[in-house]
Amino acid sequence: MRRGVITTLALLICCCMSGPLLAAANYPIRSIRIIVPFAAGGPTDTITRIVAERMSLALGQQVIIENVVGAGGTTGTIRAMRSPADGYTLLLGHMGTHGAALAVYPNLAYDPAKDFTPISPISRIQTIVVARPDLPVTNLADLVARLHAAPETLKMAHGGVGSISFAACSLLVASGSEHRPTMKAYQGTGPAIEAVAAGQADFLCDQLVNAVPKVRSGAVRALAIAGPSRSPILPEVPTAVEAGYAAFNVAAWNGLFGPKNLPPDIAAVLARALDKALGDADVKRELADLGGEILAPRERTAAELKKIVDEEVARWKPLAPYATQR
Repeated sequence: MRRGVITTLALLICCCMSGPLLAAANYPIRSIRIIVPFAAGGPTDTITRIVAERMSLALGQQVIIENVVGAGGTTGTIRAMRSPADGYTLLLGHMGTHGAALAVYPNLAYDPAKDFTPISPISRIQTIVVARPDLPVTNLADLVARLHAAPETLKMAHGGVGSISFAACSLLVASGSEHRPTMKAYQGTGPAIEAVAAGQADFLCDQLVNAVPKVRSGAVRALAIAGPSRSPILPEVPTAVEAGYAAFNVAAWNGLFGPKNLPPDIAAVLARALDKALGDADVKRELADLGGEILAPRERTAAELKKIVDEEVARWKPLAPYATQR
């Protein structure tokens, strides 16, 4: 009888230990949800939908996008953090959610470096400064001059405190006077750029993936690329370096994350599916047409994404005293 009890306990222990292994071996057996912490139609949403379609083919299961807006992307990020670590709820995080947010939200409910499982980076995207067409500025120097002389007369649109658009333009504004423009938050940069085009806000710092159609149509005026290199898809737009603002260098990035303690086998399946999607010729073309640069295969690793997060958290910490006085 004693031997039988011991045998039964041993079998139970084996079953408990093998459960996660069996789950990983059979993964995925149903649809997968990627939380995009911004509104539909914005740059993060657009990139995720392009990639998710190809990931679905690689995984043999549908990859569904769920837009969870609020608080500069942190609402959706918190929801992803609190989801089961089973591979069926993921997060498309970026420079805002996993870098700038920690600087602008002193009581942030998550630690970007510790509360997620990095799977792989996806792309880098140049940032552009745009203005409403009838704003009496024609270049970045004109805008900065206005920010110095009369910032209260300007309204800065952004996709929420802690978002890429907020962080990028805050970096620009902080280089001006101690006075700040009126800051107007929207549920993502999709609505924010629409507000600039409609004349409800004066300027915006946005990712190229979102801004290019509006620039090409003349709905907004492009002032500068926030970095040292011109964009191949908007070659006529000068850079911040050309305008004399070399320190204004903001290239957005994004990556795929799972909740903390995601099983390594499941993370590996997702990484392979994402890598296959990013190697697809159509994905490369679609992202390139929108100003996105897919990272090289050797950079598409969990270790690289962890390194990026660590560097971004350190980079944006100096923004905290300014950003928290909004």
